[in-house]
Amino acid sequence: MSAVLEISGLQKTYRSRKRVRRALDGFDMVVEAGQVHGFLGPNGSGKTTTLRTLLGLIKPNGGRMSILGQEVPRHLPEVAGQVGAIVESPQFFGNFTARDTLSLLADAGGVRPERVMAVLELVGLRDRAKERVKTYSLGMKQRLAVASALLKEPKLLILDEPANGLDPGGIREMRTLMRDLAESGMTVVLSSHILGEIQLICDSVTIISAGRRVAAGSVSSVLAQHASTTVKVRLEPGVDMYAATELLRAAGAQVTLERDHFTVGNASNPAQITRILAERQVYVTELTPVAVDLESVFLELTGTAPVDGQNRQVDQSAPVPAAGGWGQ
Repeated sequence: MSAVLEISGLQKTYRSRKRVRRALDGFDMVVEAGQVHGFLGPNGSGKTTTLRTLLGLIKPNGGRMSILGQEVPRHLPEVAGQVGAIVESPQFFGNFTARDTLSLLADAGGVRPERVMAVLELVGLRDRAKERVKTYSLGMKQRLAVASALLKEPKLLILDEPANGLDPGGIREMRTLMRDLAESGMTVVLSSHILGEIQLICDSVTIISAGRRVAAGSVSSVLAQHASTTVKVRLEPGVDMYAATELLRAAGAQVTLERDHFTVGNASNPAQITRILAERQVYVTELTPVAVDLESVFLELTGTAPVDGQNRQVDQSAPVPAAGGWGQ
């Protein structure tokens, strides 16, 4: 497969009187043709800055970017007609109907008029096409934004939070649409915080944290590289679960207490759990490995997992634990 999108060493720095902030710090990204690619990162990690820089809305301080084999932003006018994009919250004229809105965009972009109703059909707005946009819900406006990005039948579609405001049925419809577009030959880049959807829909992912790439590859390979050492533990009824978890924490275990069980997140040798507890006449009734998912990998790689008693701030990433585990 050939790369539709390539970013290498991208840098963007913001300066103020008080400090210098590196929004992008040598960021790399590659998206192959015909894929649905997930672009993931916590708030303030550099996702939107990357997309805005790629589309010529922000000037980078360094690095290289290319779309469809053309270096951008220098050759952006030559490839812009083959790129559809939504970045951040879309804005429309409230008194225009959806059909009027897309007709104006089609006329300005030299798109054939029949595409207007075709894309409204695709996103489920055909029967609401004559209603004013100001009467639309957030989810309907999001559908309209996706429709506008599809008008030009682009080779590369970039969507920033396309499921924002959608109900569960709408999220599933959007998932199906993205897969259908990829199967037709379009390349789709999705930026989203709905990690369960990303895991279901995407062929590959890039994860960014603090302006740097921390993971990239197929979804299956990223999950395989971060196989879970977390186990779920249940104890005999009536046992003081809090006291049991304190025993394990004193031995170095990373324990999360749930309502009727607890998990140990760094259990490279689960036998240690049963041994430590049995020495105090506390007996385990269940010891089950917890399957890794994209959300847990994301939280681990970006250092954004919740910590009891702490309120994590935007741009604040906790130190990621070193490789290995407790109980070895």
